[in-house]
Amino acid sequence: MTKLWTDTLAALLLATPVQAAADPACRTVPFEDLTFSVCEAHAGDDLRLFLKDAEGQPLLGFERVDAALATEGRKLVFAMNAGMYHPDRSPVGLYVENGAEAQRIITSDGPGNFGLLPNGVFCIAPDRFAVIESRRYAETTPECRYATQSGPMLVIGGKLHPKFLPGSDSLYYRNGVGVSADGATAWFAISDAKVNFHTFARFFRDALGAPDALYFDGNISRLYAPDLGRNDLGFAMGPMVGLTAPAD
Repeated sequence: MTKLWTDTLAALLLATPVQAAADPACRTVPFEDLTFSVCEAHAGDDLRLFLKDAEGQPLLGFERVDAALATEGRKLVFAMNAGMYHPDRSPVGLYVENGAEAQRIITSDGPGNFGLLPNGVFCIAPDRFAVIESRRYAETTPECRYATQSGPMLVIGGKLHPKFLPGSDSLYYRNGVGVSADGATAWFAISDAKVNFHTFARFFRDALGAPDALYFDGNISRLYAPDLGRNDLGFAMGPMVGLTAPAD
């Protein structure tokens, strides 16, 4: 090989940009004196809800979801619990999976966090995400490929839930979902320390810029995020949400 050719090849290699690795789906986000673990999905991603296996048995945890996906040649990128459930792990409120409604929506108030109106629905449509107040969902019946109801709403049109108190001493590990104004991005967040509702809601609004956000649960909140080295165990879960990708 001539020196001219060698020099030319070296120059071409230096001039060719190296393909950057894909950004991780999950990251740690600071807020005030706290940190939150946040995973992000984009419209068109293979984001799904999971509840039962092919035999109709509750999946209960991330490992069984991943095993079920392996039969499709796919894997979990991240996952978290996605709504409240009864002792048999059936959803408390609306649950839609692959276009089929398995549990109807509940619009009445009631005890506990779920019944602290307004509550809402996280909707995964083919081309966008949405967090929709439950009574508005019942009136409009939007087309959601997947949907899960939970409560309370954290952020509603850029405003915090009216019953949240800044100085509340009700502190739990909490998780939920927020959606961008254009519906193109969904953020799934879990607190890394115990927080009250007011702080958790402000994180979605002020740190992530989500005009609408929905609470999933507290205390039992769990996250599967290899990007962060997390695979939380400890509770058998009902509905779960997860981003999938090809296994290889």
